[in-house]
Amino acid sequence: METGKSGRPGNAGRWAVLALLAVGVLISFVDRTSISSTLADAGFVKHFALTNVDRGWINAAFFWSYGLFQVPMGWVADRYGVKWPYAVSFALWCVATALMGAVTALASLVVMRLIIGMAEAIVIPASYRWIRNNFDESQNGLAVGILAMGNKFGPALGAPVGAWFIVNYSWQMMFIATGLVGLIWLAPWLLLVRNDLPSKAQLTVANRRARSVTLGSILSSPVVWGGMITNFCYGYFTFYCMTWMPAYLVEQRNLSISRSGLYTFFSFAGIAIVAALAGWAADRIIARGANPILVRKAFTIAGFVGGCTVLLGAYAHSLGMALFWNVLSLSLLGLTTANNLVLSRLTLIPKQAIGLVTGVQQVATSLAGGVAASLSGWLLHVSGSYDLPIMVILVFLLIGALATALLFRPEWAPKVTEAQGEWRRA
Repeated sequence: METGKSGRPGNAGRWAVLALLAVGVLISFVDRTSISSTLADAGFVKHFALTNVDRGWINAAFFWSYGLFQVPMGWVADRYGVKWPYAVSFALWCVATALMGAVTALASLVVMRLIIGMAEAIVIPASYRWIRNNFDESQNGLAVGILAMGNKFGPALGAPVGAWFIVNYSWQMMFIATGLVGLIWLAPWLLLVRNDLPSKAQLTVANRRARSVTLGSILSSPVVWGGMITNFCYGYFTFYCMTWMPAYLVEQRNLSISRSGLYTFFSFAGIAIVAALAGWAADRIIARGANPILVRKAFTIAGFVGGCTVLLGAYAHSLGMALFWNVLSLSLLGLTTANNLVLSRLTLIPKQAIGLVTGVQQVATSLAGGVAASLSGWLLHVSGSYDLPIMVILVFLLIGALATALLFRPEWAPKVTEAQGEWRRA
């Protein structure tokens, strides 16, 4: 691939790689969320004799290993580059997804989910490190918005695709097909992405750069904790929708599995489109001289507040209004998506620690997935209704808005402990 003087890919090349990263994220979310359709399938539930609590734990299994490996994978991305760690991990999770179609015991199903979570932990730290190294502040919002379209269209497509395979074939075929088809992505990735596996000398430089922002500085930064809180609050809503929305639409709103997949698609397509547009709009405002931090905070808070309309859907009496608010609330949350991520992982974070900081913050995102999946299952079990799980979503959205307003301040960002000139010269 053609590169510029700085070592970056050419303009067309970097957008092509960004598109590949977005597709990679999409595939990862298809593979992690397609199980939500099987958990709404009566045949699958009967096959494994699942209770609501069991369904919550199956959904949560992915997130526990995903969260556990976030920091190690962030460390790997900072020191060993993006191309090969991503490629190896990608192949592993695709194969594990396909093998889920062959399992016959609940324990084996959970083990496969744990392996998928471990392998997919590379995706976000590696993607943000590549973006930080190849795009400027005035383009970060659009770049992250495009990447975010992948992690929203993933569940948008995963639900209807999963439902289609279940209705027309079987849940076993659904896992096999989605796992094996994803492997096609590896061909353009290996051909287009520059080999950034460092030499021994480059690894020494990378280690020195990484040490210039210590883990202690990262963990003591209110900005990092602000990102963890906002990522958790944002993730709680989105992961609830990924794991429980099909079941909610089938069991409480009496839709078929096929129709539930369709409305799940509309919700996640909405948040994906709004995320990209909001990131682009913030970039344009910043390019005209506005303060980047204030602009991105305003978009983020507006998204959290807009997401609160989910409560209107929970208490809507007609099916039409329930579906309207269901789609609109998640779509409005897209105002938060790119701007929160740029703010908490790029704008306020030293370049040499992007992978590690992203890994640390992804622990909170992963925790949100595990808590949303398992807690919602338990709340459904004790209340017999989805109203209580949705009320919890509202609380976390308000906490996210408050944390954004208070904690994202430049003076609270992680500090560089060595002379910046040293690592810049290296």
